[in-house]
Amino acid sequence: MSDRLPPLTALRAFEAAARHMSFAKAADELFVTPAALSFQIKALEDHLGQPVFHRLNRAVTLTEIGALLAPGLHGGFTEIGAAWSRARRFADQNILTVTAGPAFTALWLAPRLFSFATEHPEIELRFSASLKVMDFNRDDVDLAIRFGPRPDDDLYSRALADEWATPMMSPALARKVTTPEDLTHIPLLSDEVSDALHPRIDWAAWFGAAGLRPPEIHGARFNQADHAVGAALAGTGAIMGRGSLTESALTDGRLVMPFKLSLKTSSKYRLVCPHGVETRPHVAAFMDWIDAQAESLRALSADRIFADGKDANGGG
Repeated sequence: MSDRLPPLTALRAFEAAARHMSFAKAADELFVTPAALSFQIKALEDHLGQPVFHRLNRAVTLTEIGALLAPGLHGGFTEIGAAWSRARRFADQNILTVTAGPAFTALWLAPRLFSFATEHPEIELRFSASLKVMDFNRDDVDLAIRFGPRPDDDLYSRALADEWATPMMSPALARKVTTPEDLTHIPLLSDEVSDALHPRIDWAAWFGAAGLRPPEIHGARFNQADHAVGAALAGTGAIMGRGSLTESALTDGRLVMPFKLSLKTSSKYRLVCPHGVETRPHVAAFMDWIDAQAESLRALSADRIFADGKDANGGG
């Protein structure tokens, strides 16, 4: 048996048929007729000297040798597709694909994107708002805005701003609050995402930093941070608001911060991409633009009084 590889078209036909377990579906995917696909697979079997499918009345199944061949071909064609996508992205300097979390995208980034489009009309910006951690080798993404406590290993990473939180509420609700104790008489909203950060920036940590016994929390609890912000904007209650998600609402007065005492978390937003990608002109342009935009976030924390981590999280 020769070690010479069979034609690529025959390998591609087999991979698609093995993945779908259907000659008809594989033919549709490859835009060929079922007869043409069957011919390619027969050519592969002739080259191999063994059948790769058991052909049944209305179905096909892999033979033992077909089952050995299918996983490697699937992985190989997946890598070829990823390599082609990376090459196309590198060649096309006018399209920039960025991913970020839904809350950060909706509340901070999206309202600013018109500014980027105005400054860089030559760049077509494509955005994916998702909590999924994208794989730069597989997904069609140039740059990610990730939120976490440390830089990603083996990737270029540039920090944007520290994250912090403090009690925030509507101006109408704030008229009832003059001391930290007054917070115990209004609904205290919370969200699962912010409460899971470390060091803690939840209500219990803030009351502890203020020297008070944390009250029982009876307000609504949300699984998304932007939903909690929306409830606070509606006057439903107070939140431990994060600066990155509330900046615009604080700037235009829809939310207020009655107290300077704030809690800082080790997590922060970072611009992340494979090493070398940060120097590509359209990626560098977006990085410089968003870094300039983040200056307002850094300024927002300038007059905050940050509690010591030990005080804010139960002493020690």
